[in-house]
Amino acid sequence: MPSGRLAGKTAIVTGSSSGIGQGIALRFASEGANVVIDFHGHPEAGEETRAKAEASGVKAILVKSDVSKIADTANLVEQAWSQLGGCDVLVNNAGVEKNAAFLDVTEDDYDLVLDTNLKGAFFLTQAFVKRLRDEKMRGCVINMSSVHEDMVFPNFATYCASKGGVRMLMRDLAVELGPMGIRVNNIAPGAISTPINKSLLEDKPKLDALLKNIPLGRSGSVEDVAGLAVYLASDEAAYVTGSTFVVDGGLMRNYHEQ
Repeated sequence: MPSGRLAGKTAIVTGSSSGIGQGIALRFASEGANVVIDFHGHPEAGEETRAKAEASGVKAILVKSDVSKIADTANLVEQAWSQLGGCDVLVNNAGVEKNAAFLDVTEDDYDLVLDTNLKGAFFLTQAFVKRLRDEKMRGCVINMSSVHEDMVFPNFATYCASKGGVRMLMRDLAVELGPMGIRVNNIAPGAISTPINKSLLEDKPKLDALLKNIPLGRSGSVEDVAGLAVYLASDEAAYVTGSTFVVDGGLMRNYHEQ
């Protein structure tokens, strides 16, 4: 029987074939949780994540979904119950960003970012909570937000709008779902070394300029975020809801546009 801080729990982690989502899924597995590995475009990466998770002695399943599609979000929840017997934790991690000056943003750009980052989190949480209600279960939701739920990011207006929406969604649902025993929190990462930041990490002048704004003097790691996610998913956080937890090395407190 797996042991750890999440032993006996099952978690859905969206966007978990790479980056922060993969790190969270693997850390959850190492702490004893069964996991639903969600992928969109790279099944081989999803399969690799699933195999690594199962190496921790837990059950892991692989489900393809586009979280911007309501039918896909419903299927993620259904697969968690049908294949793993239930689910206690939802991590809304899947996200995209689009670099475009505000005046150049197209409707397709807007729809891609808002439908993935905000609509997806909204309706997957809804499907998850409906199932918890029907099964008379408690649970928790962790949204992977961003420092840009609060901090400006020129040329990424769609991303900022989506993350600002996730901030208010979390606050509202923490109040609305609290009486059901469902906790809702956000994690707001700053500059984390992941594939989505590949171009920045390889541009030394831009990276150096960013690091000057980070008091701890380094970019964050996936593990920095995953450790906090484990805490929020665990019973240690049983009285924690309605909050954003910033993981940014102090960036938000020290950032200045150049």
